[in-house]
Amino acid sequence: MRGKTEAVKPEAEGHSLGFFNYLDESVESSLYRNGKVLIRRDPDGSDRDMQGVHRAKREMTVHDARALSGAQARSLASNGFELQERPLGRDGLDFLDQQQVMQDYYPECVRIVEEATGGRAFAFDHNVRSALGKKSRMRIAGGQQVQAPAHMVHGDYTLTSAPQRLRDLSKPPGGNDTLRTLLGANESLISKGDAEHALADGSRFAIINLWRNISNEPVVSHPLALCDSQTVDPEDLVVFEIHYEDRVGENYFAKHADRHRWYYFPEITGDEALLIKQWDSAGPLSRSLGRLGDASEAASPSTFSFHSAFEDPATLPDAPDRRSIEVRCIVLYDRPR
Repeated sequence: MRGKTEAVKPEAEGHSLGFFNYLDESVESSLYRNGKVLIRRDPDGSDRDMQGVHRAKREMTVHDARALSGAQARSLASNGFELQERPLGRDGLDFLDQQQVMQDYYPECVRIVEEATGGRAFAFDHNVRSALGKKSRMRIAGGQQVQAPAHMVHGDYTLTSAPQRLRDLSKPPGGNDTLRTLLGANESLISKGDAEHALADGSRFAIINLWRNISNEPVVSHPLALCDSQTVDPEDLVVFEIHYEDRVGENYFAKHADRHRWYYFPEITGDEALLIKQWDSAGPLSRSLGRLGDASEAASPSTFSFHSAFEDPATLPDAPDRRSIEVRCIVLYDRPR
């Protein structure tokens, strides 16, 4: 998330045009929950009863991040995302088996995120996405239904929900938590002391998603795009409340701005891992405590990256279905930020 006076450096790269779903300009910007933009979600993770979500479809330039190298390459620290060559450590992993994913794939994700961030990582949740899977009501064994690719510009956490998620992970999992079957009803993923330390002034935590293509084909349909955090301002944000049976979560949806700079990695394969920053307490938005127009600090890492599946006019009608998994990891930094 950039400061008002920062400029985005020009770069030489390929690009295309794509369509994105933003919130309409008529929607009130917000950094904190106000009960105006929300949805209720059932135990299967399916959406129902949406309120205040007035969409505006926008055509945006989408830059080829594969064409960038060296100092121009996008990074997790500065821009909120990066792609790494990370072949799976195990063949034949069944991503539609929740227990297998938690026991065999979560540790692999933790290792990748720790190497990328230098912190201690803990995997705590995941989603499997497929447009055809959603249409056919495909279900993860031991888990919820497969979800569709998310065609809405958003960030997964907010000034309120990011620290709250950390607090929640220091308690036994709730009935709607993926980890309940792994930890049981009385254990927590993170100790209360570690959570309190990470939330204290001068400390730092982050939430990173590891996104992977789990199809045999490279991603062509519903490609995922990432917005450079340096091109986002606080007034672009709108809190989107997610009402579960046992808690209320929050995302940030986005209002359109011409300055937003979008990137994607064409034809991502299953041997690649896309790291997406969902929150960083050392980022300028978090450090400003949400004061609009006061979120610039040259040395700060990015706070988060907006992301969305987008409509690519060049996609052929018979393009293979995208199947992907995103694993959420919380990262604790033991040193002061």
